[in-house]
Amino acid sequence: MDATADELAGVVDLFGGLSRAELERALSEAAFRADGGSIDERALGEAIDEGLESFTLLECSTECLATDAPTLDSGTDLFVSGPAAFPTVPEYAEDVPHILDIERRRFDRDALGAAARARFSDAIDAARDGGPDGDRLRDLREVSYDIEAWGPVELDDERARIEEGLD
Repeated sequence: MDATADELAGVVDLFGGLSRAELERALSEAAFRADGGSIDERALGEAIDEGLESFTLLECSTECLATDAPTLDSGTDLFVSGPAAFPTVPEYAEDVPHILDIERRRFDRDALGAAARARFSDAIDAARDGGPDGDRLRDLREVSYDIEAWGPVELDDERARIEEGLD
């Protein structure tokens, strides 16, 4: 089973958020239910990388969990459906939450917004440090509006940095 970034977002959205190991288990279960198959770990890694780069997925620490959320081991990173996602639940994955018995996770919106802002700032730095990549900077400018609609952050300063890089 090869999943797109939006399908990964759909799976993590079923749970609120998942660790990488949990996401692999969820996709493995869906693949097995679909046709007895399995997931291609290399393709999964590429889809996760694509999801993170496009802001379809956001990776955050357990500090982003709501205070009343079930606890996890400190240092566990979680994937959540990101600001640019169009979450799509893959066929045969809708029952995976019942199979894996993972309680739905809730997140602090302010903490998620801060994580998105930090990741976004890093993406701007990488695009500007990598030389003249106007396409990436223009893509990031568009993503900035998705982030602001998704989380409680304002990215005017970051957009100004993007515009400086486009000049």
